[in-house]
Amino acid sequence: MAERTRTTARLPWLLGVPGWLAALALLAGCVPGGSSSPTPPTRLILLTHDAFAIPDFVVEGFETSRGIDVEILKGGDAGEMVNKAILTKDVPLADVLYGVDNTFLSRALDAGIFDPYQPAALSSVPDQLELGTTGAVTPIDYGDVCLNFDKAAFGDSSATAPTRLEDLADPAYAGMTVVENPATSSPGLAFLLATVGRFGDDGAYTWRDYWRELRENDVLVVNDWDTAYYTSFTHGSGGSGDRPIVVSYATSPVAEVVFADPPVVEAPTGVVVDGCFRQVEYAGVLSGAAAPEIAREFIEFMLSAPFQQEVPLNMFVFPANDQVSPPAVFVKHAATVASPVALDPGVIAANRERWVQEWTDVVLR
Repeated sequence: MAERTRTTARLPWLLGVPGWLAALALLAGCVPGGSSSPTPPTRLILLTHDAFAIPDFVVEGFETSRGIDVEILKGGDAGEMVNKAILTKDVPLADVLYGVDNTFLSRALDAGIFDPYQPAALSSVPDQLELGTTGAVTPIDYGDVCLNFDKAAFGDSSATAPTRLEDLADPAYAGMTVVENPATSSPGLAFLLATVGRFGDDGAYTWRDYWRELRENDVLVVNDWDTAYYTSFTHGSGGSGDRPIVVSYATSPVAEVVFADPPVVEAPTGVVVDGCFRQVEYAGVLSGAAAPEIAREFIEFMLSAPFQQEVPLNMFVFPANDQVSPPAVFVKHAATVASPVALDPGVIAANRERWVQEWTDVVLR
Protein backbone atom coordinates (compact mmCIF):
# COMPACT_ATOMS: atom_id res chain seq x y z
CA MET A 1 0.00 0.00 0.00
CA ALA A 2 1.26 3.45 -0.84
CA GLU A 3 2.36 5.59 2.05
CA ARG A 4 -0.07 8.37 2.93
CA THR A 5 1.28 11.78 3.87
CA ARG A 6 0.20 13.66 6.94
CA THR A 7 -2.78 15.90 6.28
CA THR A 8 -2.39 19.61 7.08
CA ALA A 9 -5.91 20.82 6.34
CA ARG A 10 -6.30 22.45 9.76
CA LEU A 11 -2.98 24.30 9.80
CA PRO A 12 -3.25 27.26 7.32
CA TRP A 13 -5.30 29.46 9.66
CA LEU A 14 -2.45 29.33 12.17
CA LEU A 15 -0.12 31.29 9.91
CA GLY A 16 0.52 34.71 11.40
CA VAL A 17 -1.06 33.83 14.73
CA PRO A 18 1.23 34.27 17.77
CA GLY A 19 2.71 30.98 18.86
CA TRP A 20 1.16 30.94 22.32
CA LEU A 21 -2.28 31.73 20.90
CA ALA A 22 -1.96 29.10 18.20
CA ALA A 23 -1.03 26.52 20.82
CA LEU A 24 -4.04 27.43 22.94
CA ALA A 25 -6.27 27.27 19.88
CA LEU A 26 -5.04 23.82 18.98
CA LEU A 27 -5.56 22.60 22.53
CA ALA A 28 -9.04 24.09 22.66
CA GLY A 29 -9.92 22.88 19.18
CA CYS A 30 -11.14 26.30 18.05
CA VAL A 31 -10.03 29.29 15.96
CA PRO A 32 -9.69 32.82 17.44
CA GLY A 33 -13.10 34.40 17.72
CA GLY A 34 -14.90 31.15 16.88
CA SER A 35 -16.92 28.66 18.84
CA SER A 36 -15.38 27.07 21.91
CA SER A 37 -16.70 23.65 20.86
CA PRO A 38 -14.00 21.07 20.04
CA THR A 39 -13.29 20.69 16.34
CA PRO A 40 -14.30 17.21 15.13
CA PRO A 41 -11.28 15.12 14.14
CA THR A 42 -10.56 15.08 10.42
CA ARG A 43 -7.77 12.50 10.53
CA LEU A 44 -7.18 9.01 11.86
CA ILE A 45 -3.63 7.67 12.17
CA LEU A 46 -3.06 3.92 11.94
CA LEU A 47 0.26 2.63 13.27
CA THR A 48 1.08 -0.72 11.69
CA HIS A 49 3.92 -2.97 10.60
CA ASP A 50 5.70 -2.80 7.27
CA ALA A 51 3.78 -5.80 5.89
CA PHE A 52 0.42 -4.00 5.96
CA ALA A 53 -0.93 -4.33 2.42
CA ILE A 54 -4.67 -3.63 2.32
CA PRO A 55 -5.49 -1.86 -0.99
CA ASP A 56 -6.00 1.89 -0.99
CA PHE A 57 -9.58 1.67 -2.26
CA VAL A 58 -10.64 -0.24 0.85
CA VAL A 59 -9.32 2.42 3.22
CA GLU A 60 -10.68 5.14 0.94
CA GLY A 61 -14.15 3.66 1.40
CA PHE A 62 -13.86 4.26 5.15
CA GLU A 63 -12.50 7.77 4.57
CA THR A 64 -15.41 8.68 2.32
CA SER A 65 -18.05 7.29 4.64
CA ARG A 66 -16.64 9.20 7.64
CA GLY A 67 -15.41 12.34 5.89
CA ILE A 68 -11.90 11.96 7.26
CA ASP A 69 -8.37 11.17 6.11
CA VAL A 70 -6.61 7.97 7.20
CA GLU A 71 -2.84 8.11 7.49
CA ILE A 72 -0.90 4.85 7.45
CA LEU A 73 2.19 5.08 9.65
CA LYS A 74 4.45 2.06 9.21
CA GLY A 75 6.65 1.29 12.19
CA GLY A 76 8.94 -1.56 11.10
CA ASP A 77 8.35 -5.19 12.02
CA ALA A 78 5.87 -6.19 14.72
CA GLY A 79 8.38 -6.01 17.57
CA GLU A 80 9.76 -2.64 16.51
CA MET A 81 6.27 -1.25 16.06
CA VAL A 82 5.20 -2.35 19.54
CA ASN A 83 8.35 -0.87 21.08
CA LYS A 84 7.60 2.48 19.42
CA ALA A 85 4.05 2.44 20.72
CA ILE A 86 5.25 1.70 24.26
CA LEU A 87 7.96 4.37 24.21
CA THR A 88 5.46 7.00 23.02
CA LYS A 89 2.48 5.90 25.13
CA ASP A 90 2.20 9.28 26.89
CA VAL A 91 2.04 11.09 23.54
CA PRO A 92 0.77 8.36 21.18
CA LEU A 93 1.90 8.36 17.58
CA ALA A 94 -1.47 7.14 16.33
CA ASP A 95 -5.09 6.42 17.16
CA VAL A 96 -5.14 2.72 16.24
CA LEU A 97 -2.38 0.12 16.35
CA TYR A 98 -2.69 -2.92 14.09
CA GLY A 99 -0.34 -5.87 13.75
CA VAL A 100 0.70 -6.77 17.29
CA ASP A 101 0.64 -10.57 17.41
CA ASN A 102 0.52 -13.09 20.22
CA THR A 103 4.32 -13.24 20.44
CA PHE A 104 4.44 -9.60 21.59
CA LEU A 105 0.89 -9.10 22.86
CA SER A 106 1.57 -9.37 26.58
CA ARG A 107 4.32 -6.77 26.35
CA ALA A 108 1.82 -4.31 24.87
CA LEU A 109 -0.92 -5.20 27.36
CA ASP A 110 1.41 -4.94 30.35
CA ALA A 111 2.49 -1.47 29.16
CA GLY A 112 -1.16 -0.35 29.15
CA ILE A 113 -1.06 1.19 25.69
CA PHE A 114 -4.65 0.27 24.76
CA ASP A 115 -8.09 1.53 25.73
CA PRO A 116 -10.32 -1.55 25.92
CA TYR A 117 -13.01 -1.82 23.27
CA GLN A 118 -15.16 -4.71 22.12
CA PRO A 119 -16.61 -4.19 18.65
CA ALA A 120 -20.05 -5.53 17.82
CA ALA A 121 -18.55 -7.73 15.09
CA LEU A 122 -16.47 -9.60 17.68
CA SER A 123 -19.31 -12.11 17.85
CA SER A 124 -18.14 -13.35 14.43
CA VAL A 125 -14.61 -14.08 15.68
CA PRO A 126 -13.84 -17.55 17.12
CA ASP A 127 -13.18 -17.41 20.85
CA GLN A 128 -9.82 -19.16 20.53
CA LEU A 129 -8.39 -16.20 18.62
CA GLU A 130 -9.00 -13.84 21.54
CA LEU A 131 -6.46 -15.65 23.75
CA GLY A 132 -7.79 -14.09 26.93
CA THR A 133 -7.32 -10.49 25.78
CA THR A 134 -10.51 -9.46 27.66
CA GLY A 135 -11.46 -6.85 25.11
CA ALA A 136 -8.21 -4.88 25.21
CA VAL A 137 -7.53 -5.69 21.56
CA THR A 138 -9.45 -7.24 18.68
CA PRO A 139 -8.31 -10.21 16.54
CA ILE A 140 -8.11 -9.18 12.87
CA ASP A 141 -6.39 -12.10 11.14
CA TYR A 142 -4.32 -15.20 11.79
CA GLY A 143 -1.77 -17.38 10.04
CA ASP A 144 0.29 -20.47 10.77
CA VAL A 145 4.09 -20.51 10.64
CA CYS A 146 5.05 -23.92 9.26
CA LEU A 147 7.82 -25.73 7.48
CA ASN A 148 7.52 -25.54 3.68
CA PHE A 149 9.28 -27.84 1.25
CA ASP A 150 10.12 -27.86 -2.44
CA LYS A 151 8.07 -30.69 -3.93
CA ALA A 152 10.46 -31.23 -6.83
CA ALA A 153 13.35 -31.87 -4.45
CA PHE A 154 11.52 -34.87 -2.98
CA GLY A 155 10.06 -36.35 -6.14
CA ASP A 156 6.64 -35.96 -7.71
CA SER A 157 4.88 -37.82 -4.91
CA SER A 158 6.82 -35.98 -2.19
CA ALA A 159 6.84 -39.31 -0.37
CA THR A 160 10.24 -38.61 1.15
CA ALA A 161 9.43 -35.06 2.26
CA PRO A 162 9.43 -34.38 6.03
CA THR A 163 6.11 -34.80 7.83
CA ARG A 164 6.98 -33.70 11.38
CA LEU A 165 9.42 -31.48 13.27
CA GLU A 166 11.51 -34.43 14.41
CA ASP A 167 12.38 -35.32 10.81
CA LEU A 168 14.65 -32.28 10.49
CA ALA A 169 17.10 -33.83 12.94
CA ASP A 170 17.32 -37.05 10.91
CA PRO A 171 20.64 -37.40 9.03
CA ALA A 172 18.57 -38.06 5.89
CA TYR A 173 17.70 -34.34 5.92
CA ALA A 174 21.17 -33.03 6.72
CA GLY A 175 21.94 -29.70 5.08
CA MET A 176 18.40 -29.28 3.77
CA THR A 177 16.83 -26.78 6.15
CA VAL A 178 17.00 -22.99 6.38
CA VAL A 179 15.42 -21.13 9.31
CA GLU A 180 15.19 -17.49 10.36
CA ASN A 181 16.93 -16.09 13.43
CA PRO A 182 14.28 -15.61 16.16
CA ALA A 183 16.14 -12.52 17.40
CA THR A 184 15.56 -10.73 14.10
CA SER A 185 12.59 -12.42 12.43
CA SER A 186 8.93 -12.85 13.34
CA PRO A 187 8.53 -16.27 11.65
CA GLY A 188 11.88 -17.26 13.16
CA LEU A 189 10.55 -16.45 16.62
CA ALA A 190 7.31 -18.27 15.90
CA PHE A 191 9.22 -21.39 14.84
CA LEU A 192 11.31 -21.26 18.01
CA LEU A 193 8.08 -21.03 20.03
CA ALA A 194 6.71 -24.01 18.12
CA THR A 195 9.69 -26.07 19.24
CA VAL A 196 9.31 -24.87 22.83
CA GLY A 197 5.66 -25.84 22.77
CA ARG A 198 6.39 -29.22 21.22
CA PHE A 199 9.46 -30.34 23.20
CA GLY A 200 9.06 -28.33 26.41
CA ASP A 201 11.34 -26.18 28.51
CA ASP A 202 12.20 -28.89 31.04
CA GLY A 203 12.66 -32.64 31.05
CA ALA A 204 14.91 -35.33 29.62
CA TYR A 205 14.63 -33.94 26.08
CA THR A 206 13.85 -30.22 25.61
CA TRP A 207 13.68 -27.76 22.75
CA ARG A 208 17.38 -27.01 23.37
CA ASP A 209 18.25 -30.64 22.67
CA TYR A 210 16.23 -30.48 19.48
CA TRP A 211 18.08 -27.39 18.29
CA ARG A 212 21.44 -28.96 19.12
CA GLU A 213 20.47 -31.81 16.82
CA LEU A 214 19.45 -29.35 14.10
CA ARG A 215 22.78 -27.58 14.41
CA GLU A 216 24.58 -30.91 14.10
CA ASN A 217 22.42 -31.62 11.05
CA ASP A 218 23.75 -28.47 9.36
CA VAL A 219 20.73 -26.19 9.72
CA LEU A 220 21.28 -22.81 8.03
CA VAL A 221 20.26 -19.67 9.96
CA VAL A 222 19.57 -16.37 8.16
CA ASN A 223 18.31 -13.07 9.49
CA ASP A 224 14.94 -12.72 7.76
CA TRP A 225 12.20 -14.46 5.83
CA ASP A 226 13.05 -12.79 2.50
CA THR A 227 16.58 -14.17 2.60
CA ALA A 228 15.42 -17.61 3.70
CA TYR A 229 12.68 -17.94 1.11
CA TYR A 230 14.02 -16.10 -1.91
CA THR A 231 17.76 -16.73 -1.57
CA SER A 232 18.36 -19.95 0.38
CA PHE A 233 15.24 -21.99 -0.46
CA THR A 234 15.52 -24.08 -3.64
CA HIS A 235 12.20 -22.91 -4.99
CA GLY A 236 10.97 -19.64 -3.49
CA SER A 237 9.24 -18.41 -6.68
CA GLY A 238 12.21 -19.51 -8.72
CA GLY A 239 14.86 -19.11 -6.03
CA SER A 240 18.28 -20.54 -6.74
CA GLY A 241 19.21 -21.67 -3.23
CA ASP A 242 20.24 -25.17 -2.17
CA ARG A 243 17.89 -25.73 0.81
CA PRO A 244 14.61 -27.52 -0.03
CA ILE A 245 13.08 -26.99 3.44
CA VAL A 246 12.28 -23.52 4.84
CA VAL A 247 10.36 -21.95 7.70
CA SER A 248 7.49 -20.05 6.08
CA TYR A 249 3.68 -20.09 6.28
CA ALA A 250 0.83 -22.51 5.67
CA THR A 251 -0.43 -20.01 3.10
CA SER A 252 2.84 -19.59 1.17
CA PRO A 253 1.70 -22.08 -1.52
CA VAL A 254 -1.19 -19.71 -2.27
CA ALA A 255 1.24 -16.93 -3.16
CA GLU A 256 3.21 -19.37 -5.30
CA VAL A 257 0.09 -19.96 -7.39
CA VAL A 258 -1.25 -16.39 -7.42
CA PHE A 259 2.04 -14.86 -8.55
CA ALA A 260 3.23 -17.67 -10.82
CA ASP A 261 4.43 -16.55 -14.25
CA PRO A 262 3.62 -18.51 -16.31
CA PRO A 263 0.47 -19.61 -14.44
CA VAL A 264 0.44 -22.94 -12.61
CA VAL A 265 -2.38 -25.20 -11.52
CA GLU A 266 -0.70 -26.62 -8.43
CA ALA A 267 1.72 -25.01 -6.01
CA PRO A 268 5.33 -26.18 -6.38
CA THR A 269 5.70 -26.13 -2.60
CA GLY A 270 4.18 -28.21 0.15
CA VAL A 271 3.56 -27.64 3.87
CA VAL A 272 4.44 -29.73 6.90
CA VAL A 273 1.32 -29.21 8.98
CA ASP A 274 2.90 -30.74 12.10
CA GLY A 275 4.49 -28.35 14.57
CA CYS A 276 3.04 -25.11 13.20
CA PHE A 277 2.71 -22.04 15.40
CA ARG A 278 -0.41 -19.90 15.02
CA GLN A 279 0.17 -16.16 14.90
CA VAL A 280 -2.88 -13.99 15.61
CA GLU A 281 -2.71 -10.30 14.73
CA TYR A 282 -4.67 -7.75 16.74
CA ALA A 283 -5.77 -4.14 16.51
CA GLY A 284 -6.51 -1.81 19.40
CA VAL A 285 -7.41 1.77 20.23
CA LEU A 286 -4.33 3.47 21.62
CA SER A 287 -4.79 5.10 25.01
CA GLY A 288 -4.75 8.87 24.64
CA ALA A 289 -5.74 8.72 20.97
CA ALA A 290 -6.61 12.07 19.42
CA ALA A 291 -9.65 10.54 17.69
CA PRO A 292 -10.90 7.74 19.97
CA GLU A 293 -14.44 7.59 18.57
CA ILE A 294 -13.22 7.26 14.99
CA ALA A 295 -10.59 4.78 16.20
CA ARG A 296 -13.34 2.53 17.56
CA GLU A 297 -15.23 2.88 14.27
CA PHE A 298 -12.07 1.83 12.43
CA ILE A 299 -11.75 -1.30 14.57
CA GLU A 300 -15.34 -2.17 13.58
CA PHE A 301 -14.41 -1.50 9.95
CA MET A 302 -11.40 -3.82 10.15
CA LEU A 303 -13.72 -6.69 11.11
CA SER A 304 -16.25 -5.85 8.39
CA ALA A 305 -16.51 -7.75 5.11
CA PRO A 306 -14.97 -5.01 2.89
CA PHE A 307 -11.73 -5.15 4.92
CA GLN A 308 -11.70 -8.82 5.86
CA GLN A 309 -12.25 -10.12 2.33
CA GLU A 310 -9.08 -8.32 1.19
CA VAL A 311 -6.90 -9.91 3.87
CA PRO A 312 -6.25 -13.35 2.27
CA LEU A 313 -4.83 -12.33 -1.10
CA ASN A 314 -3.07 -9.18 0.09
CA MET A 315 -1.45 -10.31 3.33
CA PHE A 316 -1.83 -14.07 2.80
CA VAL A 317 -3.37 -14.80 6.18
CA PHE A 318 -6.86 -15.88 7.22
CA PRO A 319 -9.56 -13.33 8.12
CA ALA A 320 -10.57 -13.44 11.77
CA ASN A 321 -14.25 -12.93 10.91
CA ASP A 322 -15.48 -16.46 10.23
CA GLN A 323 -18.47 -15.08 8.32
CA VAL A 324 -16.07 -13.98 5.56
CA SER A 325 -15.02 -16.78 3.22
CA PRO A 326 -11.56 -16.57 1.62
CA PRO A 327 -11.47 -16.76 -2.19
CA ALA A 328 -11.39 -20.18 -3.86
CA VAL A 329 -7.71 -20.03 -4.83
CA PHE A 330 -6.82 -19.35 -1.20
CA VAL A 331 -8.96 -22.18 0.13
CA LYS A 332 -7.59 -24.63 -2.46
CA HIS A 333 -3.89 -24.01 -1.91
CA ALA A 334 -3.59 -22.97 1.77
CA ALA A 335 -2.69 -25.83 4.08
CA THR A 336 -5.14 -26.56 6.89
CA VAL A 337 -3.51 -26.79 10.31
CA ALA A 338 -5.88 -28.68 12.58
CA SER A 339 -3.75 -28.60 15.74
CA PRO A 340 -1.30 -25.69 15.84
CA VAL A 341 1.18 -25.45 18.70
CA ALA A 342 -0.09 -22.97 21.28
CA LEU A 343 1.60 -21.05 24.08
CA ASP A 344 -0.09 -18.60 26.43
CA PRO A 345 0.90 -14.98 25.57
CA GLY A 346 1.81 -14.42 29.22
CA VAL A 347 4.20 -17.39 29.16
CA ILE A 348 5.74 -16.06 25.96
CA ALA A 349 6.20 -12.61 27.47
CA ALA A 350 7.81 -14.01 30.62
CA ASN A 351 10.28 -16.21 28.76
CA ARG A 352 10.75 -14.82 25.24
CA GLU A 353 14.02 -12.98 25.86
CA ARG A 354 15.50 -15.90 27.78
CA TRP A 355 14.48 -18.39 25.11
CA VAL A 356 15.99 -16.28 22.34
CA GLN A 357 19.24 -15.89 24.29
CA GLU A 358 19.43 -19.61 25.02
CA TRP A 359 18.68 -20.38 21.37
CA THR A 360 21.53 -18.08 20.36
CA ASP A 361 23.90 -19.85 22.76
CA VAL A 362 22.89 -23.29 21.48
CA VAL A 363 22.73 -22.62 17.74
CA LEU A 364 25.07 -19.76 16.93
CA ARG A 365 27.90 -20.13 19.47
